[in-house]
Amino acid sequence: MEVSKPITHKNGRQRKPMVSNSDMRARESKLEVEDDEEALLPNSDRAEGQASNGLNGELSNVALLLFLYVLQGIPLGLAGSIPLIMQSKNVSYRDQAYFSFVFWPFSLKLLWAPLVDSLYLQRFGRRKSWLVPTQYLLGLFMLYLSFSVDSMLQTDGQKGPDVFMLTAVFFMLAFLAATQDIAVDGWALTMLSRENVGYASTCNSVGQTAGYFLGNVLFLALESADFCNKYLRFEPQERGIVTLSDFLFFWGIVFLVSTTLVAILKKENSRRHHTKKKPKEETQGVMETYKLLLSIIKMPTVLTFCVLLLTAKMGFSAADAVTGLKLVEAGVPKEQLALLAVPMVPLQILLPLVISKYTAGPRPLDVFYKAFPFRLLIGLEYALLVWWTPSVRQDEGFPLYYYAVVLLSYALHQVALYSMYVACMAFHAKVSDPVIGGTYMTLLNTVTNLGGNWPSTLALWLVDSLTFKECQGAPGQTCGSVEEAGLCVREGGACVTTLDGYYVESVVCVVIGLCWWIFFGKKMKRLQDESPSAWQCRVAK
Repeated sequence: MEVSKPITHKNGRQRKPMVSNSDMRARESKLEVEDDEEALLPNSDRAEGQASNGLNGELSNVALLLFLYVLQGIPLGLAGSIPLIMQSKNVSYRDQAYFSFVFWPFSLKLLWAPLVDSLYLQRFGRRKSWLVPTQYLLGLFMLYLSFSVDSMLQTDGQKGPDVFMLTAVFFMLAFLAATQDIAVDGWALTMLSRENVGYASTCNSVGQTAGYFLGNVLFLALESADFCNKYLRFEPQERGIVTLSDFLFFWGIVFLVSTTLVAILKKENSRRHHTKKKPKEETQGVMETYKLLLSIIKMPTVLTFCVLLLTAKMGFSAADAVTGLKLVEAGVPKEQLALLAVPMVPLQILLPLVISKYTAGPRPLDVFYKAFPFRLLIGLEYALLVWWTPSVRQDEGFPLYYYAVVLLSYALHQVALYSMYVACMAFHAKVSDPVIGGTYMTLLNTVTNLGGNWPSTLALWLVDSLTFKECQGAPGQTCGSVEEAGLCVREGGACVTTLDGYYVESVVCVVIGLCWWIFFGKKMKRLQDESPSAWQCRVAK
């Protein structure tokens, strides 16, 4: 369900928060290996770091990292709000499928991450060489969108949204945000001292979530006339407090100003040797990295695991990708769906802590296997929720108990989702060859995210094809296409849905998911019985 995009991104529409934390932990593993190597050197200067007085001396660096991750979350949140806005304008689900490609760059960033890590201007800084131009482009794109997004969405016209242009522009925004993420993740590991580098993943998680909240939940609430008139105004008005163009213009300026300040004031190459010991960075070449990735994929156990990861989420695609849009179609205000993400934040913080106690052992995928059918059943419950929604709607909106049911359904979904996600991440960390842990884990995380992206896009694409409508009130007319539906209306009829493709998909997805669980779930569990040598890359030896 697309109630909270940071989580649904992990499952295809995003994020999935949520991917960057894994990348960060993977990159930290590189530093741990270097730490072990330095401990063996008799003349190591590790004593320099002993003079450190904790985090107090690096609060400015932590604040900068947090701010950069907040900026990263803004375009992701805005991209997550566009499908809900388009759904309120009655676009087709095939159009939604086109737009879903916007959420692919974060899953594909491994393809160009070696370039970002290896090509740079040394005098300007390894990370700033990419961070500064990327954030300038993000700011300029936002300024451009602030003047053109209304025409793309056809806010003031009768035509539907220009889905192709919206997809192209927001895909570019997501691509730039993913590139910025690579640069910031890398910079975080050298900006902080070894003893404080663990705060980098905290900055990533908190900052990106906060940025997403600003760009999605807060924006949708302030953009909604109903929400603003009900809670924030004394006199009702036709529009919300902010518009999408206003929001884009504001953040475009913030991007440009803040990037200029970072470019001028923050010196990447400075080193405070007297107080902190800074980590070293890898300098692996581009071709070496790509060869290493290929050699990892060629290993039989890894190839089998990747195939399983790419197919495991087929059974969840209808529930994860379509449910939220169906609720908006049924009349649930999009800003109310977005606000349901707020009470979920404490649960999303506590769940990984609780679940990690059960995945810390030698068989973390047992948790994945047990949570799998539970999540499939929640998919059926989502379908029942969508079916029930129109009957609950009242003249003044939806009653409080309806939102309580939606919130409970979403909470149960989060328990199953996090159980599978934490189990997967724990297994990735368990099997990754420690000598090349960063590249290894990033590859597995990338495959995991792609396994959520393609089923979600396919599910959106097929909804319209599986939906059947008939023209009532105009004999001889049909509703098989947009043109035929228009002719039906002109002849005095109305197109009525006789079979909603969402319900067909929901049942088919659950059947596919059960088949996967029965025939391949145990095979995935058996991968835990493979010896450690089966997961070690020969190149790394």
